[in-house]
Amino acid sequence: MTADLASGPAPAAHPLRFPEHGVSGLAGTSFKPEHLRSILSERGPRGFFEVHAENYMGAGGPPHRALEAIRRDNPLSLHGVCMSLGGPQPLDREHLAGFRSLVERYEPALVSEHLAWSTHEATFFNDLLPLPYTAESLAWVCDHIDQMQEAIGRTILLENPSTYLIFEESTMSETEFIRAIVARTGCGLLLDVSNVFVSATNHGTSALDYLADFPLAHVGEIHLAGHAEQSDDENALLLIDSHDGPVPDGVWRLYEIVLGRCGPRPTLIEWDSKIPDWPILKAEAMAAQRLLDRHAGQASLRHAV
Repeated sequence: MTADLASGPAPAAHPLRFPEHGVSGLAGTSFKPEHLRSILSERGPRGFFEVHAENYMGAGGPPHRALEAIRRDNPLSLHGVCMSLGGPQPLDREHLAGFRSLVERYEPALVSEHLAWSTHEATFFNDLLPLPYTAESLAWVCDHIDQMQEAIGRTILLENPSTYLIFEESTMSETEFIRAIVARTGCGLLLDVSNVFVSATNHGTSALDYLADFPLAHVGEIHLAGHAEQSDDENALLLIDSHDGPVPDGVWRLYEIVLGRCGPRPTLIEWDSKIPDWPILKAEAMAAQRLLDRHAGQASLRHAV
């Protein structure tokens, strides 16, 4: 397969613009520009930061100056939200080229996108929409991931969705679909534990059964976030993946189970609305870091025996 989808071959190796910072075993947070001054004034380790690629598609200005200041001393995770890998129409060439430029410019430690779609013809929806899990949709998702990976010259991490409905035409489960994607494309996975919790609650299914069938060995990053509680038309509990509060206890418990099964993975606290002051967001990341450190220590003890 060629890489001309994004106006040219995959990027060649080039001298690094920024220092290399590892993310293994680290907890991080979403980077919000309003926290920049507080972050830069701190001494000591800060974990890593994640940004949505679409917020930095412009050529320059204050957003890029802020991101460059963060990237100099910290690992970066570049998280796409509009590539529409799950949609049937071709990937947007201009958007993919812009994404590739960000990868070249900031040399992120992690690159990820969603198992969802968000475009129809020339319209971009401000949402991550679900797709049926069929052989047909599997083929176009895999093709899109191949195109993206070849264009940016990197392996991506694919994030499992939060869902509020199930398609009758689906012929496989979500975990079967994800395992097939990994086998065909070689991509890694971003396990959003909060999405597992939200979807299982909404559909009345078992989050533990989902994780038992999830290919944890391919997880390269974990997301944790808060959610909102609502009621559906039948007055049943409905969880919304809102990213507007602290990580709930149930999600923390599920996260500990994941760490026990696959070991420490870079873990991000997502908080994208009702943004708190930096110390509150940092405290959430520190809570995740303590769990990561504990499980890393337990793994070391097992290897020493």
